[in-house]
Amino acid sequence: MDIKLSAKALNNNVTLIDKDNNSFAKISVNNIVVDFSDDKQTLLECLENANVEVHYHCRDGFCGACRVSLIAGEISYPNGEPLAYIGDGEILPCCCIPITDITLEID
Repeated sequence: MDIKLSAKALNNNVTLIDKDNNSFAKISVNNIVVDFSDDKQTLLECLENANVEVHYHCRDGFCGACRVSLIAGEISYPNGEPLAYIGDGEILPCCCIPITDITLEID
């Protein structure tokens, strides 16, 4: 991926922009780093494509089975907050996308 020497600010965070003006984030999980560059997929789909195992059931934010800990960074729920219970510092990768570089802990 070619990177332009530009950035955009989002809530005081800097997001890198590729040559096609697409933003991307780095996901650090289980001692590997995964690029999130397709905002048409969820964080869960991105992790699956990188062969990172995440338990899941519904894929829609109803059951909470995919719950992981967000150690650093920010995410967004583009279709609204999930219905499943999530505690402080937890996210549901099945229905969110990163908006900054993030670090996850998967049990």
